[in-house]
Amino acid sequence: MENCSKMIGPKSLVKKHEFIRVIIQCLYSLGFCKSASCLESESGVSYKSVHFKLLESQILKGDWDNCVETLNGIMDLEDDTRASVLFLVVKQCFREYLNRGDDSLALSTLRKRVPALPLSKEKVHNLAYSLLYSNEVELGKVDNECMYDLRRKLLTELESLLPPPIVLPQRRLEHLVETAIISQIGSCLYHNSTATVSLYEDHCCGKDQIPSATIQILTEHQNEVWFVQFSNTGEYLASSSSDCTAIIWQVLEDNTLTSKHTLRSHQNPVSFVAWSPDDKKLLTCGNAEVMKLWDVETGTCKHTFGDHSFTISSCAWFPDSKRLVCGSSDPEKGICMYDCDGNEIKAWRGKRMPKVLDLAVTPDGEHLISILSDKEILILNVGTTAERIISEDHPITSLSISLDSKFFIVNLNSQEIHLWDVAGKWEIPLKYTGHEQHKYVIRSCFGGVNSNFIASGSENCEIYIWNRQNSEPIEVLSGHSMTVNCVSWNPKRLKMLASASDDQTIRIWG
Repeated sequence: MENCSKMIGPKSLVKKHEFIRVIIQCLYSLGFCKSASCLESESGVSYKSVHFKLLESQILKGDWDNCVETLNGIMDLEDDTRASVLFLVVKQCFREYLNRGDDSLALSTLRKRVPALPLSKEKVHNLAYSLLYSNEVELGKVDNECMYDLRRKLLTELESLLPPPIVLPQRRLEHLVETAIISQIGSCLYHNSTATVSLYEDHCCGKDQIPSATIQILTEHQNEVWFVQFSNTGEYLASSSSDCTAIIWQVLEDNTLTSKHTLRSHQNPVSFVAWSPDDKKLLTCGNAEVMKLWDVETGTCKHTFGDHSFTISSCAWFPDSKRLVCGSSDPEKGICMYDCDGNEIKAWRGKRMPKVLDLAVTPDGEHLISILSDKEILILNVGTTAERIISEDHPITSLSISLDSKFFIVNLNSQEIHLWDVAGKWEIPLKYTGHEQHKYVIRSCFGGVNSNFIASGSENCEIYIWNRQNSEPIEVLSGHSMTVNCVSWNPKRLKMLASASDDQTIRIWG
């Protein structure tokens, strides 16, 4: 028998017999039964524990009395677990007695075995009722082969209930390896790839996995560029400017961008754009402007919402690409939901809905998140209408939501970015610092694989990138000559980032 106390590994942290046992389990699960059996024979280590081997033999033989005795004899088994496995055994015993017409033994089992389980009287009564009920709906005459299959099924159920070391959790070695991989990925500051991680070496990404250099400068705007956003497929980029235009750019196969349409019908600066989830439509708006709906393919304006008295600060789409919402800095206007023809579906107005600075809909469509009166974040569950408010200590300038709908970030003029969870489980946010923001609207975004990164513009002309697990930036990108107002990370081309600046340019980073 293998020495159970022997340790292996560079740091002697692994028990040799446990390591061999999980290898044997893995071999069996992969179908290498001869190799597994050979390893058991050579090492003296058995995949199945003594207790489980005995239980297996007793169950397959239908030796129920000794099976119950074995389960009762296992030390350090929690009462609830013991009760659960004993119930399954008693249930199978009861079932088999009934199946062969031995009603007296079935009743004897019901009277003696169930009350003996370590449970309250109420639970005992419920279990007894469950057994009797199963007799009505489940039981019927079964042949020996089916009975054997039922015993095998019982063993499988016991394997899922009994704790280590009596049984091993299923696919234990794979789980341990996956845990190690996840840990290495989690500690890798620059991990930004969907490629499979190799087991042959420790995982570590370099800075080349994230945007690090300018690959193109777009100069078509004639004034400050205030906003950029990649489409959901990553095939387009939309930008808006104080030159009163928005531009739709197409991302080419060689990662360069070319102008597709210039949208010119606004009379005032355009400060915000929003792509429909299907990327067929684009919304544009500004603080002193109406909201317009554009056809992406043709570049034509399909609808103008309201008139010039209805100024819109921000807008967003619901997942169906048929409903949209917009928020106004005018407290009397609040938040409105429309269809694409301009018909109002729903509205949130009044004293409880002060001026709206920014808003967004989670990609799953379940929550509408709004920035109200500088320092408040309103999270509205669209389905239940349940509301939650988060109060910040400093004015908020912008909002962005992760692609998985679980998190959102807000930029504060205190030179911090705060990360909150949408579900409301966190009492305090994660905080990111290093950039400069005092008086201008600066917009940040999630990016990279699994939204692992946060990027933000800055008033010092630079772009900052953080790994979500670290409060300090892991990369600072230089190139713009004036304030960087907004950044957008391409959701499909994971190394591509766009930035918009007061220097009238858009930079594409890769």
